[in-house]
Amino acid sequence: MESPVGCPCACGPLPAIHLYVDIIICSMKHDSTTIRLDSIDAYNKLYGLETKHPLVTVIDLTEATRVVNHIRMDYSVYALFLKNGTNCTVKYGREPYDYQEGTVVSFSPGQLIDVDMETDEIAPDVTGLMFHPDLIHRTPLSSKIKEYGFFEYSQREALHLSTDERRIFSQCLERIKEEIEHPVDRHTAEIVASHIQVLLDYVTRFYERQLITRGKVNSDILSKFESSLKDYFESGQSKEGLPTVAFFAEAAHLSPGYFGDMIKKETGLTAQEIIIRHAVERAKRRLIGSTDDISIIAYELGFQYPQHFSRMFKRVVGVSPKRYRESAMEKL
Repeated sequence: MESPVGCPCACGPLPAIHLYVDIIICSMKHDSTTIRLDSIDAYNKLYGLETKHPLVTVIDLTEATRVVNHIRMDYSVYALFLKNGTNCTVKYGREPYDYQEGTVVSFSPGQLIDVDMETDEIAPDVTGLMFHPDLIHRTPLSSKIKEYGFFEYSQREALHLSTDERRIFSQCLERIKEEIEHPVDRHTAEIVASHIQVLLDYVTRFYERQLITRGKVNSDILSKFESSLKDYFESGQSKEGLPTVAFFAEAAHLSPGYFGDMIKKETGLTAQEIIIRHAVERAKRRLIGSTDDISIIAYELGFQYPQHFSRMFKRVVGVSPKRYRESAMEKL
């Protein structure tokens, strides 16, 4: 027979079998607590939900029986959540994000997420999907999962769905749920993974739509990027090294992933390609307009080693810096 065990904050005796979860919930009432989500069951226990499959779950928090608030979640799983009801606030790093109705946020292993609501809310109107990396092991999705860059977006760059997009998102969840409730057999993991991939492909499409419909904002960010890139080299900052995509993303208050995807959508080039091309164009002008040694030009453009500069230049232009200078001199 189970013997009752007292909770550390004196909230009363707890059955031993529920001690771990109840102490967590109890401590959350008094202080912010970090919970490691290293399994589907850990999440379900947190909200008082049933675990039907150890590696994947379709979430419906309207069925939750516990209040979860003022908590930090350390993710070791993938998750996507669609907020259908009232707002709450999540924090990614130091940045708060107002999680509004019709918004999708996504998380991946290694992320720390703070959840803070002004008032405790039981059974919030949130649906979603959570799956462990082990689920997709040895499935086609395993080799493709890193292509879904939105998992690395900041929560400020969440996806805002139209009514039709919400319907599609919910239909995808329903297909996954139906397969989870089917008796497990040797086909289950691959079928579930294929349904998840369809959902992730739709989310990618919806994000692309969002990037397109925010054309004016994107155009302004692109203009600032090009201006900042020019200023970086002209100010001599390049002597400290080539600028990174993260450098310009931070200046735009965006995550590197979202910033890079937005730039590629606007230009057809990656942000890194634009940085390299700008450096190459400046190198061309220096090679023709000065007699400076190639190593000096390389250093001033941010390359620590001249051979790295030469390889990059040849990859873009087709000839080495030395040959490019000689060819230009022959034409004069």
